[in-house]
Amino acid sequence: MAGGRKASILHLLFFFLLFSSSALSAKRTLRSRQPCKNLVLYFHDIIYNGRNSANATAAIVGAPVWANRTILAGLNHFGDVVVFDDPITLDNNLNSDPVGRAQGIYIYDNKEIFNAWLAFTFVLNSTDYKGTINFVGADPLMNKTRDISVVGGTGDFFMARGIATLMTDAFEGEVYFRLRTEIKLYECY
Repeated sequence: MAGGRKASILHLLFFFLLFSSSALSAKRTLRSRQPCKNLVLYFHDIIYNGRNSANATAAIVGAPVWANRTILAGLNHFGDVVVFDDPITLDNNLNSDPVGRAQGIYIYDNKEIFNAWLAFTFVLNSTDYKGTINFVGADPLMNKTRDISVVGGTGDFFMARGIATLMTDAFEGEVYFRLRTEIKLYECY
């Protein structure tokens, strides 16, 4: 009886080691996967400030009681909700031919630090790419680079999944900023 118990324990230990080593090798495989598609795009955001309606691409649509809709609120812009329809270019020049539009919202969601939450879509319509890429995630603006999730897409990016690394490429007061967006897709169909 004691020998049978030892054999059962040894069998159980053997299976545990076998499954844990295969799980570890599967985890290593996932980490070393290469993206199936890489893109670098820039989007240019020009916030309406009450005087620039001709070229504004974003507007404050929600603001705290102490703020208004043409000037971002104090306290790290906490409570401001901004919608945007920004041009996307292949380089960092605002006057380059756009390859699409970045459309969505960002919400300044923290009083203590400069932080936003993003939900937007790249609507691409160029000779190279047609379709959409959808993004969502937190944007800790004071970090040099930050990652947000690619959660889907259409057309050339049908059901895409991956990571977008954002970097503030230019910043001019509270009216204009440009984001460099490096997109790495790990699921491409």
